[in-house]
Amino acid sequence: MINYYSENITFSLKERRKVTAWLRQIAAANNYKIGELNYIFCNDQYLLQINRQYLGHDYLTDIITFDSTDDYEGIYPKGTLCGDIYISIDTIEYNGKEYGEGFDRELHRVIAHGLLHIIGYDDTDDDKQKEMTRQENIALELYYNG
Repeated sequence: MINYYSENITFSLKERRKVTAWLRQIAAANNYKIGELNYIFCNDQYLLQINRQYLGHDYLTDIITFDSTDDYEGIYPKGTLCGDIYISIDTIEYNGKEYGEGFDRELHRVIAHGLLHIIGYDDTDDDKQKEMTRQENIALELYYNG
């Protein structure tokens, strides 16, 4: 089940059914299924507080992903993904303009980015970042050109 929530903002994800089907496609393309996946859309201040509290970082970010797949071991079959993905709509708006992507495309990139983290992709060094970007681009191509 994929859920979409808002915290500290008024935001409603457009095309929820399409996004949900797309996320399931991304998971399936990587040989996974989705169990419990929560997307929480929030503002910068809300995400900054999470960043400080849980990660010890004192800076703004667009996304924080908590992989809880192991917590559901025995509840879901192996290969089932679970987690909470927090996305700052403020930062998405800024980055969409900054990078020339526009809001919707930047939002979809970050939505995919969170799932890709739970799948196991990382962006902790240049090579891993290149692969993450490649996977994001594959996901965006699937969403927009299906």
